[in-house]
Amino acid sequence: MNPPSAPLDRPAVVLHRTRPVLLAAVATLLALHWLLAVGSKRTESVTADELAHLTGGFTYWHFNDYRIQPENGNLPQRWAALPAWLEGAKFPDPPGNPYWRTSDAWILGHQFFYETGEDHFPRLMAGRAMIALFSVATGLLVFCWSRRLFGPAGAFVSLGFFVFCPNFLAHGALVTSDVCMVFFFLASVGAYWRHLHDPRVRWWVLSALLFGLACVAKFSAGLLLPMMIVMALVRSWAPEPLQFAGRTFTTRGGKLGALALSTFGQGLVAVLVIWAFFGFRYTAFNPALPGADHFIRPWETTLNNIGAQGDLIRRLAAWHVLPEAFLYGYSFVIEMSEFRSAFLDGAYSVVGWTRFFPLAFLYKSTLPLLLACLMAGGAVLARWRRSAAWAAVRGDLYRVTPLLALFGIYWIVSLRLHLNIGHRHILPIYPVLFIFVGVLGRWLTWRRPAAALVVAVLLGWQVREALHIYPDYLAYFNPIAGGPENGHRHLVDSSLDWGQDLPGLKAWLDAHAAGEPVYLSYFGSGEPDYYGIHARRLPFINGFKISQPWVQLQPGVYCISATALEHVDSPIRGEWTPALEKEYQWMRSFEPVFEVYFRDPVRRAALDREASPDKWKRAWTRHDQLRFARLCHYLRVRQPDAQIGYSILIYRLTAAEIAAATTGSLTDWQALIDRTVNRGAP
Repeated sequence: MNPPSAPLDRPAVVLHRTRPVLLAAVATLLALHWLLAVGSKRTESVTADELAHLTGGFTYWHFNDYRIQPENGNLPQRWAALPAWLEGAKFPDPPGNPYWRTSDAWILGHQFFYETGEDHFPRLMAGRAMIALFSVATGLLVFCWSRRLFGPAGAFVSLGFFVFCPNFLAHGALVTSDVCMVFFFLASVGAYWRHLHDPRVRWWVLSALLFGLACVAKFSAGLLLPMMIVMALVRSWAPEPLQFAGRTFTTRGGKLGALALSTFGQGLVAVLVIWAFFGFRYTAFNPALPGADHFIRPWETTLNNIGAQGDLIRRLAAWHVLPEAFLYGYSFVIEMSEFRSAFLDGAYSVVGWTRFFPLAFLYKSTLPLLLACLMAGGAVLARWRRSAAWAAVRGDLYRVTPLLALFGIYWIVSLRLHLNIGHRHILPIYPVLFIFVGVLGRWLTWRRPAAALVVAVLLGWQVREALHIYPDYLAYFNPIAGGPENGHRHLVDSSLDWGQDLPGLKAWLDAHAAGEPVYLSYFGSGEPDYYGIHARRLPFINGFKISQPWVQLQPGVYCISATALEHVDSPIRGEWTPALEKEYQWMRSFEPVFEVYFRDPVRRAALDREASPDKWKRAWTRHDQLRFARLCHYLRVRQPDAQIGYSILIYRLTAAEIAAATTGSLTDWQALIDRTVNRGAP
């Protein structure tokens, strides 16, 4: 979508017209990408965010109400939920539902998925298939960009790396906004750059619409504004005249003024698009439905936590400049991005690290892509050395200005982000890299057999990486990180463990643990009971409204999600301190009382007179958290007996292990850990 220009490096053979075989090859590769992405999800349970996304999108269509999940993109949620809405899926009745009044996407989602009597999985798969179309469209853009720059051979190199990228195969068919926003980033910068060089109205309209759609895809669309500014500055600096609105501008000031006016007009179109997606109604809550006490998190609390931006949003809300749900969603995203539990290489933080995304990129990118990027960089530098002219370098950089703006600004902002919860947040940089490695297409010629072989080996290696990890794409880690089996030591949450492996766990338990006691600590929004996993529940990350009972630990099979094992979202994380040990030993004195409380209704009534049920619940919850944290400190040094999709770790624990890890003295516990570490040492 960039303007016509000479490629950086012309391939040996230039195809002057698109041939049917080329179209067929592109279609086949993109279809294969869709099949791999969607097919890999047939054996995966709902990932953590999918439940809320699909629920929110359904309520937008069905109720014309926007209280549910407005912080995660109206467009992708609507798009994914469209099949469920068209088929008339059953939704919990809002009247009398307290979670509708409090806008609780998670509990309403649990009801929608598991409590209506309808099977949620077909509609979930339909939503995944819909989102995968955005991934396919991204691949098509990658091909078109690369073909414009490097010709057909380079375009197929770029497309090959995209089609078989484990990270896009992982997220390309999930009901989230991530890949949808990747598409709109790439499409928007391309359309805007084309508009800067082509005065025809259709390019202005296309750029404006894509920007507007990006704004309702994800709130990170705000980064398009500095990208547009960079492109406008570069265009105004270029010597070529600028044509806009029937006039020609030749001075830098005139060009900048015209582009400022043009971009302002596109902003007005974007505002119109936003209003359209929220039904041209300010209030998020449909007045024909039961009212709301508040959004899932009271808006005033959120506004008070985001400083000057909160004051600005109050004014915008008072003037009804944008829909209420859109303004609330933006506020929520800003607040959540400031402090969020994060994990990296065994360390914990709530404000993140500058190194998080660079290391995530290093761990989660395939080695063939990393090598291809290095080789492509070398090829470009060699071209510039041969040309020995700044004009050639400047011309090359000018042609890829939108890609450089996207890549550079996104990386700069990512490095400053406190929201270090997933590698998926840097997916928008990958299409730029896929396009960049298209320069290696120049090597695919009979005159350079050795170089052609190297490119072919890299592409074959990329294909192998995708096929070898199938269907566990979310768990992909390259050998630098020790492979997927060691991924949980580096990254968790949506980089590895998003709750997707309940079906695999059920299959393993049926085959290897029939009749044994099973304990489960699960991270995600899936419901183990739906899969017939009847386990004693250890602390869950997402427990929803299911009460956590008292559980006595016995020898058996312990199934621990990687995110739970690393205690990312637990109030007890990091080192096990003397203070925690003292508190835990004191809490252990209540274990006989907890046992009686759950087993004897008569004694429970008496105990409830001594302290409220809420206080008893808080007490055993705190005890559970301490006990589970102590156990996980041991499990983190112990090799698992099995891994389910690399995201759920299985441990067969003996009575001696349980005793030393949870009921023994601090000396017993430390001795168990030391023995385990020494046993595993080379």
